[in-house]
Amino acid sequence: MIRAWVRRCAVAACIAVPPVLLLLGWGPLSSAHPAHLVLLAVVEAAGIAMALWRRGPAWLAVVLAVLLIAPAVYLQPFGATTIVMAENTATTAVLRPDGPVRAGLVFHPGARVDHRAYFPLLRRVAAEGFLVVVVKEPLGIALLGGDTAELRRSHPDVPVWAVGGHSLGGVAAARDVPADGSVRGLVLWASYPVDDLSTRDGLTAWSISGERDGFTTPQDVAESRKLLPAGTRFEVVSGAVHAYFGDYGDQPGDGVPTRSRAEAQDRIVEHTVAALNDVI
Repeated sequence: MIRAWVRRCAVAACIAVPPVLLLLGWGPLSSAHPAHLVLLAVVEAAGIAMALWRRGPAWLAVVLAVLLIAPAVYLQPFGATTIVMAENTATTAVLRPDGPVRAGLVFHPGARVDHRAYFPLLRRVAAEGFLVVVVKEPLGIALLGGDTAELRRSHPDVPVWAVGGHSLGGVAAARDVPADGSVRGLVLWASYPVDDLSTRDGLTAWSISGERDGFTTPQDVAESRKLLPAGTRFEVVSGAVHAYFGDYGDQPGDGVPTRSRAEAQDRIVEHTVAALNDVI
């Protein structure tokens, strides 16, 4: 009797959790990379399958429920608090300047953050003459995506490219710098590389970080210097925290800011535009 009850609870969770998550995060999930909706569909299908096939042991139903539901819940994105329109495909969003394109930026969002949360800042960057392509990461995890060479080739009007990203997105951006020199700039927002780029010829790199960041701390940034080219610019935004690099509210575990989000974001945009001008 107890085993049957446990099994029913596991099945019910698989069936109930996906629509609840979809309802709570409809905006971020419906506009994101389709992999997240596929994950929720898999969880739902597994629950229905277990409800129809009742011969399996209770422990197996519980294990499957945990393995499927836990990542679906964990990967629920931090939703954007400000919505700015962009050109969308299934895997990218594009922000265009009003005039000629001077350079391009491929931007990787931070882990589990609604990609739209970066539009308010990146729209201001695009307005300075830069084509900004925001990558919709599979399941909101930048390292799950591939390189962006084909994406860059799909915009032949862009004369020179930089890549960048926030937090884990910056790690992905650093890995997205090819050895052939076709990407000339790297812009890190509260991030650092894990691979050694110190000997990469022709790469202009900027590290823009927050003084009060609770995740990518000043010590983390300082330790990353040896992995970046000797001429890398390191700009610290005083009083800024990790979540100030996007518009998605506060992030649990982050530092305590000592200046306003608007003031910090003005500085972030200013440094990013300077970094891209440095690439041209």
